[in-house]
Amino acid sequence: MSSDNSTKVSYFVLAGLDIEADLQVIVFLSFLLFYIINLAANLFIMIVVISDLTLHTPMYFFLGNLALLDISTPSVIVPKMLIDLMSQKKMISFYGCMMQVLFSHFFGSTEVVLLSAMSYDRYVAIAHPLRYSTIMSFNVCLCLASCSWVIGFSHALLHTIMTSRLPFCGPSVVKHIYCDVKPMLSLACTDVSLNYNLLTGVTGTIVIITFIPTILSYIFIGKCIFKIKSLQGKKHALSTCSAHLVVVTLLYGTAIFIFAQPSTKGSLDQDKTAAVILTIISQVLHPIIYTLRNKVMKKALKKFFFRFH
Repeated sequence: MSSDNSTKVSYFVLAGLDIEADLQVIVFLSFLLFYIINLAANLFIMIVVISDLTLHTPMYFFLGNLALLDISTPSVIVPKMLIDLMSQKKMISFYGCMMQVLFSHFFGSTEVVLLSAMSYDRYVAIAHPLRYSTIMSFNVCLCLASCSWVIGFSHALLHTIMTSRLPFCGPSVVKHIYCDVKPMLSLACTDVSLNYNLLTGVTGTIVIITFIPTILSYIFIGKCIFKIKSLQGKKHALSTCSAHLVVVTLLYGTAIFIFAQPSTKGSLDQDKTAAVILTIISQVLHPIIYTLRNKVMKKALKKFFFRFH
């Protein structure tokens, strides 16, 4: 069927998670708890970073941006998913679906680029500690963060426009927990090879151009740590970048798992699991990883609590 700009389907049905009826309440309460913890923890980190002058450094500036993304990403997906878990009709309008595509890719892409910038920040902190404040000036940090948000939005806008222009004639069941590009393309009643090529090419390029600098940063960090003679110095250097490394590994591992697969029924089912990890579980782990292994952050948290006692 040839492509046109009209869309015959005005709403979609989200397949959601395949859960037995007697487990729906347990899953609902579990995901709701994860979501509330995520919101509270990341919002708390943002408040502490903004209010504590000792945390007005490049590392915590980027951490504040990451916390904002960790709030935004699940907020696009989880509330609708929770409603669908407890309802019979899991419908979403065409425009609501496109908004999920836009914002989920916006925040997800921004996080990938931001984590790459954070890896450079950790390299400078370990390799050039005496010149750290000069190299990572406020203008440099602002530029890196702004570029992350602009690149993320541009990437998301491209896929949203290309997906929204496709004709959808039915069926209208999106085999995912939210509207994402790959399951949407499987519903289009036209040739979508260009869309798949863009998804693989553009998204793959962003992953590669952010992944390579991250890997190089940690190779150089490893060399710097190897040159440190004292055991205490090595431990301090490792603690400086270990939290970021764990977050990067979790994000890239899941992202590669999603986008490296062809769009088949089995891969779409696996995408659901990966999406749950990315949007619910990992977002809760981020504040735990960054606070429990960070003495400065724990000290700032204690100071914040004592302020209200």
